[in-house]
Amino acid sequence: MQQPMIVGNPVLVVVDIQDSIGMSRDELGIPTMGGEAERFERAIEIVDGAREAAIPIVFFREVHRRTRVDFGRELDGEETIHCLEDDPATGFAPRLRPRPDEYEIAKRRYSCFFGTDLEILLKGLHADTLILIGGLTDVCVHYTFVDGHQHDYYVRVVEDCVGGSSYPAHEAALAAMEYLQTGARRTTAEILDAFAAIAHAHAVRTDAVAATA
Repeated sequence: MQQPMIVGNPVLVVVDIQDSIGMSRDELGIPTMGGEAERFERAIEIVDGAREAAIPIVFFREVHRRTRVDFGRELDGEETIHCLEDDPATGFAPRLRPRPDEYEIAKRRYSCFFGTDLEILLKGLHADTLILIGGLTDVCVHYTFVDGHQHDYYVRVVEDCVGGSSYPAHEAALAAMEYLQTGARRTTAEILDAFAAIAHAHAVRTDAVAATA
């Protein structure tokens, strides 16, 4: 049964949008479907919209030790060495960095829940709905979505602000997420409208309180 787009308290989860736009596959170590620059601009809009609406934002980045001890089975597939600590591309992109009052978490595996304190943070934020942007659609975003679903969160994926290892893989992952939660697939425009409505509601409440003070 389809639920509202945002239920209760939303949290924006920015998945692995790191400083690697314009890099080749050989430089990245990860295949991508292209279109990163356009999605990056949408991500900035969404983050700005969340900030205006006072919605908590959690920024993730994948980081591996230079000794490669924590890659595990991650290099058994299509990916080669990537996201080594202290490499420039492993940091946050200059125009999309967490502010001091926002949250950043490093992860060693694909899901944002695996081996991190995300669940503790979400409980502290009284989160109900998770909104996912970033990449890869078919890997880190998909696995984070599934774990969020299994932790009983409402999860939404911004389909034009996530990118996959290939376009077919991207579409297949989006379909798999929609299967788990009807209405999970949303657009940047829909999310921005929802954030603007939340920001407006906050402003009305603030004005009402000020008028009675």
